[in-house]
Amino acid sequence: MTDEAANVAMLKEAYKCWSDNKGTCADHWIEICDPNIKFGSLMEAAVPPVKYLTAYSSRDKLRDYFGELTKDWEMMNYVVDHFVAQGDRVVMLGHCKWRHRTQDVEVDTPKADSWRIVNGKAVEFFEYYDTAKVLSAVCGKTPQQTFAILTAQA
Repeated sequence: MTDEAANVAMLKEAYKCWSDNKGTCADHWIEICDPNIKFGSLMEAAVPPVKYLTAYSSRDKLRDYFGELTKDWEMMNYVVDHFVAQGDRVVMLGHCKWRHRTQDVEVDTPKADSWRIVNGKAVEFFEYYDTAKVLSAVCGKTPQQTFAILTAQA
């Protein structure tokens, strides 16, 4: 098996576990990460209502991320459509739907995750999703209202 195939197989199993347990356990993510993983999110500006969406540089700190995520959100579904691998990089393309527990708003968004895997461990991760929908759900506003609030604060 090539490194690319092994990397995809490892991620397929991790995403399957994530989907199957509806995000209630993140141990499989922690296990595949290097202790010094560089982990980021499209909304890592740490907008006040979602401070956990920030950059992390430690596998141990990722537990905080997953804990806060699942405290605020309930996974409705998580679907992987494609994996694209080249060298030590793997990109997952899919979509997911989460419900914000406080606002009782569902967010259905396309999802892209970029991974870099070295010696069987994830050393870099960056996620892409519809940040406007996420922030609006957290604030209990429409995307237009949320944009107006944020631009007024700038």
